[in-house]
Amino acid sequence: MAHRRNGLAARRRAVGLTQEVLAERLQVDRSTITRWESGRTTPQPWMRPRLARLLRVDAEGLNDLLTMRPPGGVQNSDALDHALLNPGRIDLSVIAALRMRFDDCAARYDRVPSAGLIAEAAAQLNRIDQLANGSAHGRARRELHALHADACTLMGQLVWDASQRRDHTTAKAYYEQSAGLARHLRDAALEAHALLRTCYVALYGAHDARTGLALAEQAAETAERTSPALAGLALLHVAEAHAILRSASDCERALVGAERRLSHADGSDAAADLVSPTQFGRLAGSCYLTLGDHRRAESLLADTAEKLRDRRKSRAIVLGNLTLARIRQRDVEAGVASLTEAIVELESTRGGGGLNIVFGAARELRPWRHEPLVAEVHDRLLGLMTAA
Repeated sequence: MAHRRNGLAARRRAVGLTQEVLAERLQVDRSTITRWESGRTTPQPWMRPRLARLLRVDAEGLNDLLTMRPPGGVQNSDALDHALLNPGRIDLSVIAALRMRFDDCAARYDRVPSAGLIAEAAAQLNRIDQLANGSAHGRARRELHALHADACTLMGQLVWDASQRRDHTTAKAYYEQSAGLARHLRDAALEAHALLRTCYVALYGAHDARTGLALAEQAAETAERTSPALAGLALLHVAEAHAILRSASDCERALVGAERRLSHADGSDAAADLVSPTQFGRLAGSCYLTLGDHRRAESLLADTAEKLRDRRKSRAIVLGNLTLARIRQRDVEAGVASLTEAIVELESTRGGGGLNIVFGAARELRPWRHEPLVAEVHDRLLGLMTAA
């Protein structure tokens, strides 16, 4: 049985690389990085020098990271069970085991239906909540509360996505709990992330652009001094709110600010994992689509969709927007092609954002509903709707 290379994953995070970024720099699929870190496969010898440079280790250090070690699952499970029975003895090793399980659950968000992760995430949150009420001290207590905040944010994200972006109340309650924990810790990055998630509910769920704008601006301001990555991501949503409000100049100004901050994000940024190289194209394309610059939107979205092969929920959203950009240029054949790709992604992930956009795109195809190509994709969409 393969043993997880936790050291390899930890080193990647330590130098500020997400799996997506590392895969892009090595010119491999993200799934390849996942297989290396899970211990299922090993990098080919010719790839190792470049991998070592990216991880900032020498050849011996890389060999150590790639060395198979017996899994700590049984020990970690015993340690967690013991901690639950003896909450006064929580130490950093117990919290590291909790964090590892949380990271594994969170990493599956973009590839599988959220409904299938909710029970696991809720069990983790309950366990963390139980331990957080214990008597951990010092750094252990801080790390535990930070994990608690992250777990609340993930639960809000899962609930909202599984409800197809309808259960705003529950999602916001989790985000508010996360923000409260972050303020208690005086962790600006954690607080900004929770604020940004609340902004998504306002923008894409309640369709309240002004509230979404205020929340995105608050998130950007909160993250400004601690996380260029998170500040840049927040400004991308400031730009999208301005686009919805039809303020093109403010939208462009926010996009410029976002690009500048994202360019300053590095390995020391606590929120580096939240941002991928495709983030700017995805949000800028959505902005131009909203502003009616469909040709520019199509160019950005088509390029982004090609780079998002391993993030299936995100890719479905991009493909849905790409479909809208093409339909609005009356390029029905290309629109049907991207809509079909989006449906393929959604058949396995059921992402709430993608489903909403795809159904909207299908409605815009109604003038051509009698054409065989359009009728065929409508039948496939009906099957997706029935399964959902």
